[in-house]
Order: sequence, then structure tokens, then C-alpha cells
Amino acid sequence: MAAYGVAVPHKKQLSNGMLGFILFLASEVMFFGGLFAAYFIARADAPEWPPESLLTAEQVARGVELHLEFPLTFIATILLILSSVTIQFGVMQIAKGNRSGMVWWFFASIVLGVVFLAMQMYDYSQLPFGSGDTIYGTTFYTLTGFHGAHVAGGVIFMLVVMVRGLGGQFSSEHHEAVEACSFYWHFVDIVWIALFTTLYIVG
Repeated sequence: MAAYGVAVPHKKQLSNGMLGFILFLASEVMFFGGLFAAYFIARADAPEWPPESLLTAEQVARGVELHLEFPLTFIATILLILSSVTIQFGVMQIAKGNRSGMVWWFFASIVLGVVFLAMQMYDYSQLPFGSGDTIYGTTFYTLTGFHGAHVAGGVIFMLVVMVRGLGGQFSSEHHEAVEACSFYWHFVDIVWIALFTTLYIVG
């Protein structure tokens, strides 16, 4: 039996909005799971990987080669991982009631996300194959393209949260949108780490 005068802490309830957002992330996990499954099925069915033997004479004449550029993408991966650190610092700052600190850390995360996208676009322009060059090109551009779209969506999400923070809408007690944004960004980073490992290291 609780003693009189002792405050019993109330367990924080999960709001309907956050529950819906978690379900959304679960659907995104299944979406990327399907893309990964398609990739591995295509890889298992190919005579070799990358399937150089499937290149036509016309593709060979155009200089098509099925290989990836590792150094630039590795640097981009480091920057994306770093952005997960900076956005978490932003969450920690708003939890302390430091709204300006949250805004600056989110700004840093946005910059890193934009740099990652710019590096991915540059990498696309340098690759010696296109999306129509064998199943290898199709699966590569599908996987990385959808992920890039999610990164762009995450950057917009962070920008909206940052602008709301500048407007004074968050506090140490009320910052659910900030946490939701960080969850989404961490998810995007985890997916990229899985993609980078699959395409650039194992592949």
C-alpha cells in the first residue's frame, strides 16, 4: 500500500499520432523488405553477379560495365550515419528545453542529408551502367532510388520540424514530432546501411 504524500509517477501514454507513425514505419519496413527480397531473388537466378554475361553486344559497345564506385559512396555513408548522431543531439536538446539547440542540430542534419543526396546524384552520373542494363542495373537503381526518395522526404520532415521549432512550438514536455522525425531518420539510415552492405560489400 502506497504511503500518503508519496507521488506515484504516471507512465507516459503512447499517443494515437505516435502509434500511427510507428505503424507507418512498420509498413515501410515491409516495403523495403519486399525490395530486398526481389534483389536477392534476381541475384539467385542470375548466372553470375554482377551478370556480365547478360550484357548484349550493343551494351558492350556503349561501354557498359557492371561495377560500382566504392570510395565516394563510403564517404556518403559516413555522412549519413553522422546525421543520425546530430539529429539525436537535437532530440536531447529539446528534451532539456533548449529549443535553439534543437534547431541548430536539426539544421546540421538537414545539411548532411542534402550532401548525401548530392553525392548520390553525382555517383549516378558517373556509373558506367543505367537502370535498363540487365537486372543488375534495374535492381540497383530501384533500391537506391527509393531510398533516395525517402532521404528527400526525411529532409523535408526535418525542415518542417526545424521551422516549427523556430516558431516556438516545442518544449521539454511537448516534442513528439521531434522524436517522430528522429525515428524516421534513424530508419532511413539503417536501411542505407543494409543497402550499402548488400550492394557495395557483399555484392
